[in-house]
Amino acid sequence: MLYPHLAAGDPEVRNLIMHELQRRRDGIDMIPSENVTSPAVLDALGSILTDKYSEGYPGRRYYGGNEYIDQIEELARARARSLFGVTHANVQPYSGSPANQAVYLALCNPGDTVLGLSLFHGGHLTHGLGVNFSGIYYKHLNYTTTPEGFIDYDGLQQLAEEHRPRMIVCGATAYSRKFDFARLASIAHSVDAFLLADISHIAGLIVGDEHPSPVGHADVITTTTHKTLRGPRGALILCNGNPSTPLKAVEKTRENIPTLIDRAVFPGLQGGPHNHQTAAIAVALKEAATPEFKTYAHQVVVNARTLCAALIEQGHTIVTGGTENHLMLMDVTKHGLSGGEAEVALGKAGITVNKNTIPHDPRKPFDPSGIRIGTPALTSRGMKEPEVRAIAEFMHTALMHHTDDTKLADIRRTVTELSHAFPPYPELNQPI
Repeated sequence: MLYPHLAAGDPEVRNLIMHELQRRRDGIDMIPSENVTSPAVLDALGSILTDKYSEGYPGRRYYGGNEYIDQIEELARARARSLFGVTHANVQPYSGSPANQAVYLALCNPGDTVLGLSLFHGGHLTHGLGVNFSGIYYKHLNYTTTPEGFIDYDGLQQLAEEHRPRMIVCGATAYSRKFDFARLASIAHSVDAFLLADISHIAGLIVGDEHPSPVGHADVITTTTHKTLRGPRGALILCNGNPSTPLKAVEKTRENIPTLIDRAVFPGLQGGPHNHQTAAIAVALKEAATPEFKTYAHQVVVNARTLCAALIEQGHTIVTGGTENHLMLMDVTKHGLSGGEAEVALGKAGITVNKNTIPHDPRKPFDPSGIRIGTPALTSRGMKEPEVRAIAEFMHTALMHHTDDTKLADIRRTVTELSHAFPPYPELNQPI
């Protein structure tokens, strides 16, 4: 029996977990920010390390009994430094948004101007949305994409020269093309701005040699660990240099970035780190350093391009006309659908995606024109080009018959048959 302690102590929670497992067994998850972690990551994440308080950093804790926690965190930091090719890594941020918040706190003062990609053109909440801390405590300006969906580097340059921001943020949650980190750094440094590269979506592709790295270009790099890296929910902050432990505050300069980052994470924003999460990150980073992971990252991109080509061949509209990473945006309005309606129809067919704005979207954000589609999770399950082409056909049929619940149910049965051949967690493949 799976989760026997839950079965005895809280069968209600166990039942819901098992139903979620069954949902994933029966369908295909294509949300780009989701993936399938390894059993080893799950073991670390559910370990006794969750019990321990460890405020501070290795060798400088505010609690006793951290000799083994120190070793775990040092292991995670060393693996992060090695994998990404940097000299400093902070592995304590609870997730991606707190990691970005720590960088703002470290490098900017409230009211400073920050320039980030608009959420509605593929950016993230923490890149300057007005209702987010990044838009509340900082003067945020947004650069955008061209009508075709490509980042408008010329427009970004003009905004930077006009407003001279304290920091420029690059990275995205819904952008299907590679980032020109060298050009972004040139723009930022030409106006004496810091460059923050948020690589949360593409970190696994970077370490898998499928996307250029921002190392050597960006002043600070942040990433979540649960997307293309296939780790637990958590985050990393990466930079070059070595932190110091002065008694007095240090100036906000490039030379002091490692110290500023560490102080921003703790005690600036967080208390005790989540040690079980740190251990699971260490496990994921070890896995990401293997040749097998490079093969995986390559297949993620191959699968995305295969899916994109198949959908275009069937007459669907893909923003930018293609993809160079793990995701794509589809404009569904030509089929008389909103993004929300497309999400519901595909969900009924057993395919999970999310509604999403497209660049220069004429519709409202909660009722957008597009859907966001990705291949990390299905690739982790072992699916390759033949399965991806079949999925494209399932998606096409579902969208063309989005009001026909009988047809959608038929597709769902076929999707479930395919899904069962590639279980997300084979070792958990037991009856509910």
